[in-house]
Amino acid sequence: MFYEPSKGHGLPHDPSKAIVAPRPIGWISTIDREGRLNLAPYSYFNAFSTRPFIVWFSSEGQKDSATVAAETGEFVANLVSRELADKMNRTAVDAPRGVSEFAYADLAMAPSRLVAPPRVAEAPAALECKVTEIFRPRALDGTETSAIVVAGEVVGVHIDDAYLKDGLFDIVRAGNVARLGYMDYASVNEIFSMRRPRWGKD
Repeated sequence: MFYEPSKGHGLPHDPSKAIVAPRPIGWISTIDREGRLNLAPYSYFNAFSTRPFIVWFSSEGQKDSATVAAETGEFVANLVSRELADKMNRTAVDAPRGVSEFAYADLAMAPSRLVAPPRVAEAPAALECKVTEIFRPRALDGTETSAIVVAGEVVGVHIDDAYLKDGLFDIVRAGNVARLGYMDYASVNEIFSMRRPRWGKD
């Protein structure tokens, strides 16, 4: 089949998120100037720079994570392990601002070192971030979309030593959780390696 997204797909459910998958989950923690905590998962999340290390998450509409990150200039991106998947899903609840999803999902907090928002204590890894840019992507006709993209430079990285093996982060043990389409998720349980080819050397 072929379809133009602007004209519809004719399927029971939109396949776009299933096609662009798996997507890592950015479990974003923030704290506003009144000390109110927020924790929410974002499947529009990824890294797009190594030096400096920059990650971003995209909020479809003005939600608390993007609002607070804009106000304070800080956020933490926590890694979702397979063991934390159910609790991560609980934090997706549409709670009113001021309700702590940490408490709602029975999650322990751990202090960050360089930013104010706490991190998820049980997370195998967490990235302390300072906001570098916030923007709204534009459509072909030039109009702003409802998406709000928050980019942040990673200023601190926490790794639980239990997930380090021979100096490498053990992704399989952590079971990194990714978002698929529809109501589906995936967990890493197998890896394979391939070396990038070099011109003239293969």
